[in-house]
Amino acid sequence: MRASAAVTIGVGATTAVVAAALVQGAGDSPLSTALSLAVPTQYRSLIEGAGNTCPEVTPNLLAALLTQESGFNPKATSPVGAQGIAQFMPSTWEKHGVDGNGDGKRDVWDPEDAIPAAAGYLCGIAKDVRDVPGDKQGNMLAAYNAGSEAVRKYGGVPPYKETQNYVRSIQALANKPTTGNGKTATTAQASTAINAATKMIGTPYSWGGGNASGPSTGVCCSPRGRSGESITGFDCSGLTLYAYAKAGIALPRTAAQQYAASEPVKPGQVRPGDLVFYGSSLSSIHHVGIYIGGGWILDAPRPGAQVRYDPMDTMPDLIAVARPTTHHAKEI
Repeated sequence: MRASAAVTIGVGATTAVVAAALVQGAGDSPLSTALSLAVPTQYRSLIEGAGNTCPEVTPNLLAALLTQESGFNPKATSPVGAQGIAQFMPSTWEKHGVDGNGDGKRDVWDPEDAIPAAAGYLCGIAKDVRDVPGDKQGNMLAAYNAGSEAVRKYGGVPPYKETQNYVRSIQALANKPTTGNGKTATTAQASTAINAATKMIGTPYSWGGGNASGPSTGVCCSPRGRSGESITGFDCSGLTLYAYAKAGIALPRTAAQQYAASEPVKPGQVRPGDLVFYGSSLSSIHHVGIYIGGGWILDAPRPGAQVRYDPMDTMPDLIAVARPTTHHAKEI
């Protein structure tokens, strides 16, 4: 989240992700108007109600945003001071907070206030950038992340990796098929993915490298200026994409998109083959590995390294574990 933006991403954001493609343009399929994402029961009616505040905000979109911002934690705080389930900055809450439950208080920590306030704030932003060309929902989310001025300046989603990733991740999550139907990777598929990744141990790291067919040359450049253009290999998400392609599951390209295409796994239910994600928030995921058991993952860690085994706490910002779904019949 840039300084001009009104709300922070999740619990604070840093950017170290592969640049995501711009969001879909105008005329693409709209987000579902029915709530199909899995959300905590106590927030379902709130999200369904607030998610119909304006045409650009749907229940699924609002649920996806709250998932990214706080993981539905009403007590969430960020290092820069964002508060509550929707991660409002105090100054923004002063201007846009509402008394959603009619108890006479505007309480940022109360989801009954914060959820409708988030929807109303999104709708206000949508109106602010309504004349900007392109996908209206994408522009709205970009303005929520980077500020309306940036969206107007660039005539759409600005060329900020963080913002592009934020928009793409939320829209991918909002467009997920109905959850809770058990269509996650089977143990057999997980085993196939692990075996495929294991055969790649020793393969060089290549920024942007790797696809469903195997190692490939990458692109330029990593946040520290490292290029994969002359290296045949994998980056972290290229490895997981390849491994699960061998198991018949097509994952999206970036780590953040792969999280959005997977089902979160609760602590104590992690099993080999699950994907382990790292980042300061769900919208700033920058690394992914494949859990192999015993507290270890198999990953392509960084430029200059090779595909290898690493302890699960190889990075200090482990944020989530998720199981790939079988909904994706082709690479997206």
